[in-house]
Amino acid sequence: MVVVVVINPVKNMNGEYMKVKYLIFTALFIVVFMTLSSNAAVLPEDRADAMYHSYQGGGMSIDGPSILLRKKIGKSVSVSTNYYIDMVSSASIDVLATASPYKEERKEHSLSVDYLHDKTVLSLGYSQSKESDFDAKSLHFDVSQDFFGDLTTLSFGFSKGNDEISQNGNETFKETATRANYRLGLSQVATKNLVLGMNLEAITDEGYLNNPYRSYRYQDANSATGFSYATEIYPNTRTSNAASLRARYFLPNKAAIYANARVFSDTWGIDANTYKLGYSQSFMNNWLMDFHLRHYSQTSADFYRDLFDRQDQFNFMARDKEMSTFNDLSIGLTTRYLFKISSAPWIKSSSINLSIDHIQFDYENFRNVLAEQQMGTEPFYSFSANVIRFYVSLWY
Repeated sequence: MVVVVVINPVKNMNGEYMKVKYLIFTALFIVVFMTLSSNAAVLPEDRADAMYHSYQGGGMSIDGPSILLRKKIGKSVSVSTNYYIDMVSSASIDVLATASPYKEERKEHSLSVDYLHDKTVLSLGYSQSKESDFDAKSLHFDVSQDFFGDLTTLSFGFSKGNDEISQNGNETFKETATRANYRLGLSQVATKNLVLGMNLEAITDEGYLNNPYRSYRYQDANSATGFSYATEIYPNTRTSNAASLRARYFLPNKAAIYANARVFSDTWGIDANTYKLGYSQSFMNNWLMDFHLRHYSQTSADFYRDLFDRQDQFNFMARDKEMSTFNDLSIGLTTRYLFKISSAPWIKSSSINLSIDHIQFDYENFRNVLAEQQMGTEPFYSFSANVIRFYVSLWY
């Protein structure tokens, strides 16, 4: 089975926002990987999911529902649709330093079709994410092919995205950006207990790539605080490359251990590493628990500084904390209870799932300007966040 998750690019309100969406979607598939019995090409099962997600941390609150429906048409076609809402309330340090707290809503719709022919699965999907000042559309195409007795799966895919960026309160501001994503994956059943995988990814971005609400800080002798703010200036192109390795080993006691490692680099000078370890345990036939640790670290972009010497010092200037040097550590627990919600013959099974992650963010060269200390000596910023996902699944 090949699971493809496409997440629309969203405006960079906060880098942790994107991490939250990654955690939310990957948590949905932990139990899926635990139940795989083979690597043969098959269509996803008919299912319906209703989820509520919540993120609280760093002055940001993000929550909302999500509905997923998936249905086979005959033996060769599977269709799925997803409706996802983010209700955002932000009083983060970035907002409080230069603006007022705000609230907004983001809605995302997606539709995808999977086609199975022999040992090949073709996937085509479209998604749109819309909010008051940002409209993102993306199209993806993926192919997976099984070889060597269904022990090896090769997959490749391409996504194309188009963003339309505006600015609340400024009707004259209109910008666009385009994004292309190329990916290649290989999954191998090495032994009866060990599954290995590798993924390569290349991303190209072009257009308006920064956030119109973000500002950089520069020294200003005429200001009472000693500094002032101006709108960030980013390059209009970016190329990123990533490679990841993963391994899952199934233990004889209905358990599994797994590890993931990912490296990332881009033309902006950011280098990042991600490491994840986890342990999954099934018990009493209908319970599953998954415990995992994840560590992420990155270097800052070449044009990032916490405090610039003067306005327009360089051609490109950024102070968004997600462009800085920082790391985060998350610890998470996922539980699933599998049961039969109804005796109706068309309902195969159902489950209740709860996932909780606690994340600690530590920034190494981004200072807390809200602290009442001399300019350039403020403490480095850090905060913690909690991510909760509660969802009900129904297989039919």
